[in-house]
Amino acid sequence: MFIVSLTYISEMSEVDKHLEAHIQYLDKYYKLGIFLASGRKVPRNGGVILAKAENLDELEVILNNDPFKIHNLANYEITKFVPSKTVPELAFLIK
Repeated sequence: MFIVSLTYISEMSEVDKHLEAHIQYLDKYYKLGIFLASGRKVPRNGGVILAKAENLDELEVILNNDPFKIHNLANYEITKFVPSKTVPELAFLIK
């Protein structure tokens, strides 16, 4: 499991130009079961993605396809963690 924290390094007008492509990118990896949750930070200075990938290398390849990364709009901080407790609906996250 990984928490990906994006922090914008560009003007919001530039981020907004690529927002639709970013949403399509997210949708692709939701369908593949890699992304489990995502959303904007408050205040809107970036976003967060909860991802389930085989390893860090796989996740980095996936993140390199993000339009925000391609256009150098955000920095990415990745935190790996091992879920040990969840609500019943998320029990599948525990190995």
